[in-house]
Amino acid sequence: MTKPTISIGGLLHETDRLIKKRFDRFADTTGMSRAQWYVLARVAKRQGINQATLADISGVEPITICRMVDRLEALGLVERRPDPEDRRARLIHTTEAAKPGIERMHAAAMEVFGEALNGFSASEIDTLTGLLGRLYHNLLVSVGEESPFDTSKINRLGPETEA
Repeated sequence: MTKPTISIGGLLHETDRLIKKRFDRFADTTGMSRAQWYVLARVAKRQGINQATLADISGVEPITICRMVDRLEALGLVERRPDPEDRRARLIHTTEAAKPGIERMHAAAMEVFGEALNGFSASEIDTLTGLLGRLYHNLLVSVGEESPFDTSKINRLGPETEA
């Protein structure tokens, strides 16, 4: 039986699946799920984010984000603070207790991407990054969204970081 060929969409999907599977190995050592780490990373990058925006950029329903933030808050990793502009709203921030875990997560992500990019030259990484950046931009335009990231500077060797 021959294997079917794979499309660009299939390659992107399978690459994403394998990155998540590899990152699950890290999450398994921490007592938290990959999804919880993902949400914690999003909060760390966007201190003072509200739950609706966090749900949107995480691609999950608001009730799911609410539960995840509840769990992270119970672990002492995030806290909800009053919004100074809307007294009904609460904004999410990471706590000092989250910093060591975020550093571990960042190191694990660098390891995963180091493995994924093994054997690539700097030029190949730049080409890949540029092409994926254009693909991302085209998809943003087609769905009418703005990127939550500064796409003028893409960190070609690992996860997103603040400028």
